[in-house]
Parts: sequence; structure tokens; C-alpha cells
Amino acid sequence: MTRPRHALIIGGGIAGPTVAMALQRAGIASTIYEAYPSGADAAGVFLTVAVNGLDALRTLDLHRVVMDAGFPTRSIEFFSGTGRRLGEVPIGGRVLYEEARSRGIPIQHGKRLTTAEPTPNGRVVGRFEDGTSAEGDVLIGADGIHSRTRRIIDPAEPEPRYTGLGNIGGFTRAARVAAKPGTYVMVFGKRAFFGYTLSPSEEIWWFANPPSATEIPRAELAATTPEQWKARLIELFAADAGPAVDIIRSTTVMPLGTNQYDMPKVPTWWRGPMIIIGDAAHAASPSSGQGASLAMEDALVLAKCLRDLPDTARAFAAYEQLRRRRVERVVAYGARSASGKAAGPIARVVRDLVLPLLLKRFATQAQDWLFAYHIDWDERVQLQQAA
Repeated sequence: MTRPRHALIIGGGIAGPTVAMALQRAGIASTIYEAYPSGADAAGVFLTVAVNGLDALRTLDLHRVVMDAGFPTRSIEFFSGTGRRLGEVPIGGRVLYEEARSRGIPIQHGKRLTTAEPTPNGRVVGRFEDGTSAEGDVLIGADGIHSRTRRIIDPAEPEPRYTGLGNIGGFTRAARVAAKPGTYVMVFGKRAFFGYTLSPSEEIWWFANPPSATEIPRAELAATTPEQWKARLIELFAADAGPAVDIIRSTTVMPLGTNQYDMPKVPTWWRGPMIIIGDAAHAASPSSGQGASLAMEDALVLAKCLRDLPDTARAFAAYEQLRRRRVERVVAYGARSASGKAAGPIARVVRDLVLPLLLKRFATQAQDWLFAYHIDWDERVQLQQAA
């Protein structure tokens, strides 16, 4: 396999458009194939881009469009369900899709991947549910935690791990909440976790993580109405201090709820001309706040490897060597963060006693391994990194 000239990118969420634009800067053309009929933002409330993600975007001159679509937050305040302040720590989609299109990257919709295989001449052909196919030099699976590409690369790959939590949220201007712009407020409620922040336009952006012993089927999630979600959440937060109930009751915009998953370890990231990136390869719990940022980092590193190394196999091997240790560390960090969100009565008491000490330690110790990660676009990837 030689250096690729054209990549098939499966998925139009965060990782797909970002890797397409990184490849474009590296001189490699691509086409994005998106399963949804009009973009990949059908679910979810909002995403967090950490400072390391913004640093990656800055290399591609994407940081401005992303920042213009959101607003900065600089710290997180934590409270218990009783209203006790536990501490404060500093914290270092769609816009990327539109930016990729504006840069001339082709995007095809309604293209749900069914299978893919290498061709005799060392390329790869992907086949889609609608009966069409596409051929390229490499196929990059940026198709999320339920990745079809991952299963094609290795049918024995593990399934995503359900974290025991759901994710639902919304937006409201009706609730009157004393909140500081630029700060997330996170509440370890007695029965569920709740978080909110105030936008510069004084709109409240909020999310909740209702626990469930078993994952809720996708069809049931799709059929659950906002009013049904509101009723369930109001019951969960009724005994807590704080504004959660008022915020939920006043909400008018409420996207679909989801289950939370992570991927502790995916043994095989690539085979032949096919590779997975982003959540398809290493999904971190949303509690980490790093899912989108890791995907952005992936995009730059993969593009550099394909740019600098003489063949695809060595480029993929170097990419895995450069990324695996970091992303698995972040996934483990996210799993620890999620574990305290659905604590029982005794565990809640212990958590609320210990957490202030841990937060103080987090705030005073360097977190450079997480937030200060930098990818030097001009630094060449060396051949020995593929060994």
C-alpha cells in the first residue's frame, strides 16, 4: 500500500469532518459518507470542546467557527443534593460539518455502511445499504460508538460498555437561576446527576444523567416524549436542593435522550486499508468532557501519519502507537468520573466527604497530561514510530 490519494470517511459527526479537513491540509482528498439524511446531529444536547480540542482545531483554522457557535466556560462548581458546595475546579458538531462542506469536501447522505473489503489492487471498496458502493485508497471509520466499521475490521471486537447512566438535556430562558456565566454547576443529586450553565444570552443549557440498571432500547428512547422525560426527571430531583426542577419544568427545547457508553479497550484499530478513529476506537464517558476533543486530536495525528509515511500500513501503525496510550488513559479517567454519579446512600455520604479534598487537589495539581496536549503540525512523523 502506498501513500493514499483519496479517503472514504464513514460518518459526518465530529471526527469525520475534522479528519477530512486535516487530510485536505495534508494534500489528501476525501469524501464523507453519512448515514443520516441531513447530517449526524440528530441526537444529543450540546458538546464540550476542551482546551486541547481547541488547540487541535487551531491548527486547521477551525477554532473561530467553533467558538462562535458556543461560549467559553472556565470552571466547574460542584454541589451535593443537599445544596452543600463541594468545591470548584478550573477547566482548561454541526459547525464542523458545514465548514467541511464550505471547504469543498464532498458529503453524501443516506449512506449507511454495510460492508467493506480490500480490493486486489490494495485499495478498499465500501458498500452501502442503498445498494451503492465507493472505492478509495483508505477507509476511515468515524462512525461513532456503535461503529459498523469497527465490526468489519474485526468481528470479535468488544461491544460498547453501558455505564448505567442516561443522558438528556435541553435549553430554557424561562427559569430564573442565579448562575455565573462561564461556570458549569454540577449537582450530585440524591437520585441522579444534574448540570447546567448560563450562556451569554442568558439561556440555560442543562443536562441530566438519570440512572438505569439496564440500557434503554433505542426504540424506547426515540418514542419517549419531552413531557415523559420531564415527569421522570422532576421525580428524580424533587428531593434535591437547587434549581433542577424549575429548570426542567420550564424547558421548551429538549432533544432525544441517549444511553451513556464507553469503550475501555478496542484491541484492533485497523486492518489493511481500513481504520477507526474517535468514538469508534476509544469512546470515553461523557463525564470526561473529552470525547470531541480526542476525536479532533485523532484527526490531526492520522493526517500527519498518512502525510509523512511512505505507505498506509506504517502510517496506521504509527498512528496507533502515538494515540493508544493517551486515549485509554482518558477513557479510564472518564470512567472514574462517571462512577460517582449514581451512588447509593452510604456511598453518597463518603463521596461528599472525600470529594472536596479531591477537587482541591485537582485544582492545585498540574493537569497538563489532559489539557496541555499539543500536536505540532510541522513536526514530521518518523519511520521508527511505526515499528
